Amino acid sequence: MKTIFRLAKTELRILFCSPVSWLILVIFAFQAGLNFSDTFGGLLKRQAMGYGLGGITEETFAGYTGLLISMLKSLYLYIPLITMGLMSRELSSGSIKFLYSSPITTTQIILGKYLSMLIYGAILMAILLVYVVFGTFTIENMDLFFVLTGVLGLYLLTCAYAAIGLFMSSITSYQVVAAMGTLAILTVLNFIGEVGQDISFVRDITYWLSISGRAYKFLAGMICSEDVLYFVIVILLFILLSIMRLQAARKKHNMMVTFTRYFAVIGGALFIGYLSSLPVSKVYYDATALKTNTLTPGSQQVVKKLDGGLTITTYMNILDENYGSALPSQLKSDFELFEQYVRFKPEIKMKYVYYYAPSVEPSFSDRFLELQGKERAEHICKIMELDFDMFLSTEEIDQIIDLKSEGYRFVRILERENGQKTTLRLYNDMMKHPSETEITSALKRFLVPAPKVAFLTGHGERNVNSAGERYYYTFARSIYFRQSLINQGFDATELNVKDQDIPEDINILVIADMRSSLSPEEMAKLERYIERGGNLFILGEPNRQEAMNPLLSKFGVELMPGTLVQLHEDHLPSIITAKLTDHAAAQCFRYKQLKGWGGSLVMPDASPLRYSTNSGYEVKPLAMTLEKGSWNELETTDFLDGELSINASIGELEQSYPVVLSLTRQRGDKEQRIVITGDADCISNGELANSRNGIFAINFNFITETFKWLSYGEFPIDTSRPDTVDNTIFLSRKASPWIKFFAMGVIPFILAFAGFMVWYRRKGR
Repeated sequence: MKTIFRLAKTELRILFCSPVSWLILVIFAFQAGLNFSDTFGGLLKRQAMGYGLGGITEETFAGYTGLLISMLKSLYLYIPLITMGLMSRELSSGSIKFLYSSPITTTQIILGKYLSMLIYGAILMAILLVYVVFGTFTIENMDLFFVLTGVLGLYLLTCAYAAIGLFMSSITSYQVVAAMGTLAILTVLNFIGEVGQDISFVRDITYWLSISGRAYKFLAGMICSEDVLYFVIVILLFILLSIMRLQAARKKHNMMVTFTRYFAVIGGALFIGYLSSLPVSKVYYDATALKTNTLTPGSQQVVKKLDGGLTITTYMNILDENYGSALPSQLKSDFELFEQYVRFKPEIKMKYVYYYAPSVEPSFSDRFLELQGKERAEHICKIMELDFDMFLSTEEIDQIIDLKSEGYRFVRILERENGQKTTLRLYNDMMKHPSETEITSALKRFLVPAPKVAFLTGHGERNVNSAGERYYYTFARSIYFRQSLINQGFDATELNVKDQDIPEDINILVIADMRSSLSPEEMAKLERYIERGGNLFILGEPNRQEAMNPLLSKFGVELMPGTLVQLHEDHLPSIITAKLTDHAAAQCFRYKQLKGWGGSLVMPDASPLRYSTNSGYEVKPLAMTLEKGSWNELETTDFLDGELSINASIGELEQSYPVVLSLTRQRGDKEQRIVITGDADCISNGELANSRNGIFAINFNFITETFKWLSYGEFPIDTSRPDTVDNTIFLSRKASPWIKFFAMGVIPFILAFAGFMVWYRRKGR
């Protein structure tokens, strides 16, 4: 060991007598200072302008232009220049013969050289740690372990680069060739992950060999045993190859023996790497303060309760526009969508079934119009160099599973060992793939009965199967809409009580905008549902008093005559922007958050609600109209051209009216919950697709939180995370020039001066 340290010390002395090593340190420090001062200065400028900051630690160090990200991208330029002379210098000068003749083993030579590189790499990281220390004292609640994990990833990457550079330096006496060879190997390791990804046998090998993205996980604050072992294996592999190279030059061996040794070392490294990549072998540590790389506690509990195996089968239609999400070449990337779940349930298996069928959203919809069915699928496969034989026909896939109801779109079926199944879809938004919320909701359906929501029909109610503006298809049953009930863990169905009682498995009954009254028989059936403690969501409309009030009177509520108006400069007066109340804020955290943000529940043509507190229910208003500039209009019905004025003599008063009520009472061991609104359009297809300038609408959130409350918090799943706490910098904008001067001037100057003094003292000798 002493010999190794002595060799490392000698190598460092030679290294730091060379201007190249000092020049690299100066350039590295200057680049780091430039990046840090620009990013940090930009944050100071935003803070000075009054913009709110959030997640400063990540943005400063691991954001798109963050310090560590920037240095990682250029690290490969520095290391080959340092390592190119490690052994090439000895080989070209002939000094390698003196090393061979000395009582020093080949292993000691290589380890001594490599140890010097570890120390040099640590010096590079020390430059970055200067900014980490600076951030610790200037950023409020800086996530120190998150940043240190990123620095660790950079250091491991530096060590891997150094091992590769050492090996290349050991096989040539030309330093430039060694540097270019190192760059070539790094290029291969960065791009090999894209090779053979459509071949199952090759896929795992090339993907594991790829060094691209390994350090990014560290920069995200996640330490995974697979990535740590990858760097360790790469380092040991190239050190062993370097030792074997010197031994081969020192003592000639039979070519077959040499080849066998190389094959055994490389094969052993690949085998260990394969074992380390197995889900059951992986160990994770999330270094972030808020555990942003880990499933939320609620999701972890769901996964923990899922005993037995779980198979995720993906059905991909080559004639569907989303075919690219599960091509054989994309399977590794597709697996990453579920990696957080595999972390807690390693026995999850991924299967893929390929087929062709006419999709509701065809791929290349405006091309190959002359081709249909099998011919079209064959043509697309030929262009994309896919094996057409792996695609099932429409008839064959129909015998396996019914995908017609899904429009033959991209879909995943989650299936447990006990036979339970549920569906995951892609959605028509920018994210496309399901998030943690949708995945966990699907998994939770295995553990608890899905809340069943029934929409009453037979009296002119809003249709849940129509995409028309007035109807409820989007939020109720749309397979394309991420927040729809069926994609958030609910079952949605229609119910006509004319010929049947309300089934026992109905958890929530929605009655929206009835145009005709319930018959006595239907009312009796509804009363039985109410008496057993069933939850309801009732939505009224202006001019529906005759049909709706007999039902609402059961709860001490009525739709008042008239239409609420609110004076706007830019919108019709019948458009109401109701505000959430303190009662709403107390009912759920999300409402409290939206109330703090000043959000509004937008209601076109709403009727005010009047309620009694003596009906046996505890009644709380959740949303109220504005106190100023709004009233209940009893005369005017033409809100486009008619004149509006407050006629106090007929009861028109400028005041706040309730438009959403929550009612509760105890029924046995369960709390019965009811929500009543004075407007049925606020959750319609048209309103959810509408966007009005100057209005922060919370209608989406209103739907989500209403059904969450009515289902006792079971669905939708809460996957929200705590807010960031590193939101302030303890410096003013005036500090920016000084930071830039220190980062780009002082630190590089100190290093340059130190290099000059070493050179001067050496010249003096």
